[in-house]
Amino acid sequence: MKILFAASEGLPYSKTGGLADVVEALPKALVALGHQVSVILPRYRGNPTAPIFLPSLTLGFGDRLRFPSITGGGSKNGVSYFFVDDPEYFDREQLYGVNGKDYPDNAARFGEFSRAVVEFAKRGWEPDVIHCHDWQVALVPVLLRTQYKADSALAGVPVVFTIHNMGYHGTFPRTVLPELGLDPNLFRMDAMEFYGKVNFLKGGLVYSDYLTTVSRKYAQEIQTEEYGCGLEGVIKNRADRLHGILNGVDYTVWSPEQDTLIAARYSVRDLTGKRACKKDLLELFGLPTKSAQNLDRPLLGIVTRFAAQKGFDLLEEIAPELMRLNLTIVALGAGEPRYEKLFRDLAARFPEKVAVKVAYDNTIAHKIEAGSDMFLMPSRYEPCGLNQIYSLRYGTVPVVRATGGLDDTIESFEPRTGKGTGFKFQAYEPAPLLAAIREALAIYSDAKAWRQVQLNGMAKDYSWQTSAAEYARLYEVAKKSRNRKALASSN
Repeated sequence: MKILFAASEGLPYSKTGGLADVVEALPKALVALGHQVSVILPRYRGNPTAPIFLPSLTLGFGDRLRFPSITGGGSKNGVSYFFVDDPEYFDREQLYGVNGKDYPDNAARFGEFSRAVVEFAKRGWEPDVIHCHDWQVALVPVLLRTQYKADSALAGVPVVFTIHNMGYHGTFPRTVLPELGLDPNLFRMDAMEFYGKVNFLKGGLVYSDYLTTVSRKYAQEIQTEEYGCGLEGVIKNRADRLHGILNGVDYTVWSPEQDTLIAARYSVRDLTGKRACKKDLLELFGLPTKSAQNLDRPLLGIVTRFAAQKGFDLLEEIAPELMRLNLTIVALGAGEPRYEKLFRDLAARFPEKVAVKVAYDNTIAHKIEAGSDMFLMPSRYEPCGLNQIYSLRYGTVPVVRATGGLDDTIESFEPRTGKGTGFKFQAYEPAPLLAAIREALAIYSDAKAWRQVQLNGMAKDYSWQTSAAEYARLYEVAKKSRNRKALASSN
């Protein structure tokens, strides 16, 4: 089967979050199953120049025309890469915005990208199925089922749409419809209207053939008012087309046995190298390492977007009590200024206990996974989460809130039986978070019990093989369903 992935970011070319990891790893796993896969991305600043594949697409937007090109990025791990190249829209400092604010023309940027994806599917690389990811490419199914509805080349091509995070909609003023050359009739409740605005994500949910999200529990959660972000009714109406497929992990990249970015390699059979990784991590962040006491102190790692979703309002409330505990914290991330300031202030007040790097840095992320004793994810909600799965393989014990994929992948450790892989708390409140951290610290003080919880986690297998096979089966179902619809409409 020929599968086209369309996304706003993907490793090794661009990343702000876990979406980029999935867009790299899942295509590779599908290729290993015998499928032919291409990935199309925007060509951002810093991406390599590449040969022209389609020199100039003529895209109509109301009374305007734009002329992006499609460049070929070659092949990596059997996956072919292509880029939509328009420097005015994509050659910018960041992917989506700067200083915590979205670029004001994001509707136009990703409207153009979506239209270019459709034209590429028609003229450049004719797929059997298009797999779209998040609101930035949600106009692909909208366009296919409206403006391109009568196009015989595309009528049989289904769209599988993955919701990586229900909290990001892509909402814009009603005026974007004519500006993007879209039918004004889409501004209605059963299409793209959302509380007086145009909602790109809603369009993707309504017009795609099948919907997936990135864990089984999150597929259930987004049908509730608490997690549906105002779109729970749309999801409920399409529940028969919704599948929760847990994200996998690429263990060729995220494994302490093979990792080339960490100070020392180690494995479930020999954890010796983990201490060297811890020392390297402390030194990297400028934290004390001279005495064994400093190295023995429990080290909590954080790699994330600094956003309210990630539970940092809870962390802010317990910070005074947390700083009285015998622990060290290293954090890597960027995002909302409030939380960047939170970590900077903690690092300034407690320079021997807290250190932060406000950045996205893949190498440092690997070092945190390998060098930390625990990994903290107190999320308000977490569709899947990847870092807790990486942490398991690195013997870095997760402390998480029981939500979404965190709940699906982490089992609470039970000292009496020796079973479990981490520590979880239920209620989204400061006290349960602090209690979970205290529980983890108590087990850490018992070397035998701590080694057991580490080994339990390292033995878990969340590779992409199983998830990729689930997606492949869904693509086949979507293709058959779309072919029946196309045949019915032609008769």
